[in-house]
Amino acid sequence: MVKNVADDSALKSEPTAMNAITIDCVIFGFDKGSLEVLLVQHGEGISKGKWGLPGGWIYKKESTDNAAHRLLNELTGLDNIYLEQLKAFGDPDRFPLRRVITIGYYALVKREDYNIKAGFTASDAKWYKINSIPDLIYDHNEILAYSLKHLQNRVRQAPLGFNLLPEKFTLLQLMHLYEEILGIEMDKSNFRRKILHMKLLVALDEKQQDVSHRAAKLYKFDPEIYNKLTEKGFNFEF
Repeated sequence: MVKNVADDSALKSEPTAMNAITIDCVIFGFDKGSLEVLLVQHGEGISKGKWGLPGGWIYKKESTDNAAHRLLNELTGLDNIYLEQLKAFGDPDRFPLRRVITIGYYALVKREDYNIKAGFTASDAKWYKINSIPDLIYDHNEILAYSLKHLQNRVRQAPLGFNLLPEKFTLLQLMHLYEEILGIEMDKSNFRRKILHMKLLVALDEKQQDVSHRAAKLYKFDPEIYNKLTEKGFNFEF
């Protein structure tokens, strides 16, 4: 079995692994108004006990996409999610033992749809709030920062939330998602006017249940408009 990138000694006994290229995955989730990222704690190797992004070595006879899905499933239990390739990270000194290039992937998932369970070479796996990220191994903080910037650019050019919010949500929940991603505070009335003008949302004849405050109206995404705007794109200024 191929070891995690943290255990370089595995390469000496595992001839089916690439020895100069790896995968690292940035998985974003949204929970109780906070943007979060999934991290794993290494259980062995030179980075034992430290936290990093889920990732590891690629088999010589598998594609990078297949490797990303396999490693993510082995380390965290996540499966059947859409992973998008970001770019390669190739600073000569990013891995302490020798030259290793990593290919970054990222995904947006609904936290409640998945049960996270550490496995393979990970001793633990859990969600961290985006503003409470610890010092990660190698250049993983840099990879995460790049992924967040990519997400911030995307939210201004295409609809976002289908993979992060519940099926039914309030306008305030949607606004908080945008605020968390962009790191800014928005005007409620301005956000409401702009988002409703896009015809992206379907107003439901339902309100929040079991809340201590005044129940807000619920919405859902119009899948046809959502897909059209995703393909066509837009310039959404907040």
